[in-house]
Amino acid sequence: MAGLIFVDNVSMTFGGPEGRFTVKALDRVSLDIRQGELLSLIGPSGCGKSTLLSIMGGLARASEGEVRMGAEVITKPLHKKVAMVFQQYTLLPWRTILENVEIGLEFQGMDKNQRREIAFEKLDMVGLSQFSHFYPRQLSGGMRQRVAIARALSVNPEILLMDEPFGALDEQTRTVLGEELMRILERTRKTIVFVTHSIVEAVYLSDRIAVMTARPGRIKMILDIELPHPREGKMMTSDVFNHYRNLIFGALHEESLKVAAESLGTTQELSSEG
Repeated sequence: MAGLIFVDNVSMTFGGPEGRFTVKALDRVSLDIRQGELLSLIGPSGCGKSTLLSIMGGLARASEGEVRMGAEVITKPLHKKVAMVFQQYTLLPWRTILENVEIGLEFQGMDKNQRREIAFEKLDMVGLSQFSHFYPRQLSGGMRQRVAIARALSVNPEILLMDEPFGALDEQTRTVLGEELMRILERTRKTIVFVTHSIVEAVYLSDRIAVMTARPGRIKMILDIELPHPREGKMMTSDVFNHYRNLIFGALHEESLKVAAESLGTTQELSSEG
């Protein structure tokens, strides 16, 4: 498959006032996202997964390196090409579900009848057309996240960037929404970059998984998940699924030990200074 997003030698450093305190979040990350795939980013806490996603979405500028979509360098949000879905649903409580899905189209200046038709179609795609006149407070967490996905799809982006979109949900709801996401992907052929902390979720959903190191985040391993589509829950008990899960667990465990050792060292240093 052709490449769609190219992450080229990206580093990111965050600094305090006058440079007195700096944190290097990412270190020379290079990665190609293939058109039509779902690629998951997984790594220990603080490794820069969300930072990398923000750079891909044009919400942050890398300290070094660049991200390109085709030949275009991403320096700002590309609203007509890239949409983001976050763990928090960011729905407007005073607008109905249908009106929330319309927002992106409204910003683009589309007339009311046309944007309403598209919004209703996307709600139907995520199984919520019958709730179109409900308000966010009347829906469960899983249903609100479906609305957020419908809103992202409404502007017909080429790429969806998803930052732990199911992280606040229970395991069963996560699995159901993951299956729905795969169905939507097969139907729309969107390209998805998916940040998660869950190994099982990553293996179940992904075509490829990029495992990141402890901070500063680098790409430690990229794993092709050669499981057939469509995927079903019973795959999670198969030998091949467990093989992938064990590979990723081993790679992540090594990085998590580094995080724990660094944290312990910092605590001891602060204790001695006190």
